[in-house]
Amino acid sequence: MGTVKITNISKYKGMTYMVEFEEGEPEFVNIGILNMFNIKAGASLPLSAWEEVKNEDLFRKAKERALYLLDYKDYSYIGLYEKLEKNYSEEICLRVLDKLVEMGAVNDRRYAEGMARHYVEVKHFGRYRAFREMRSKGLTAEVINEALDVYDGDVEESWYDRLKELVENRYLRYLDDEKGINKVKNALVRYGYTYDLIKEVINDVLEEYSEE
Repeated sequence: MGTVKITNISKYKGMTYMVEFEEGEPEFVNIGILNMFNIKAGASLPLSAWEEVKNEDLFRKAKERALYLLDYKDYSYIGLYEKLEKNYSEEICLRVLDKLVEMGAVNDRRYAEGMARHYVEVKHFGRYRAFREMRSKGLTAEVINEALDVYDGDVEESWYDRLKELVENRYLRYLDDEKGINKVKNALVRYGYTYDLIKEVINDVLEEYSEE
């Protein structure tokens, strides 16, 4: 088993220190990690022990990167993993994500609830479109359905109510003829509503406004 001999440790930049060896190129490690392992100039240690020091420093960097990303927006477990894996190994990424879950910084159910509010209440998407968008963010079907089920049981505003409001606010002026009605139907399918619900809402809107 190989060993490394540390000849000098000096400050490089901020909390990063340069570690020089009897042989080989110097390496740069956070002072907190060096102190954690009690690394001093003049020490000799097995190569495997030094690899452990470097691995811990990588974990620290990856965790800092993850927390930096989370400062700007929320991520699902998988979404954040995909961000980190561009620069770090699978082992490091999984360790960081597990730590963040333990800390409560990553919570897929909380993230799904926020996504559901955004797609259903702000974007006015139907369940199917909202599901697809949330799935693309790395959420599991179980977690997505759990978040969207809230809207199935919403006694104040059902999917029917949301779609009717969308039609009245954005598409009413296009319902003057068959061509316009078909265009609206196609647009609402892209919003993620079922064809049966779209047909019901449009028929009700046409009937309501024809009576005015």
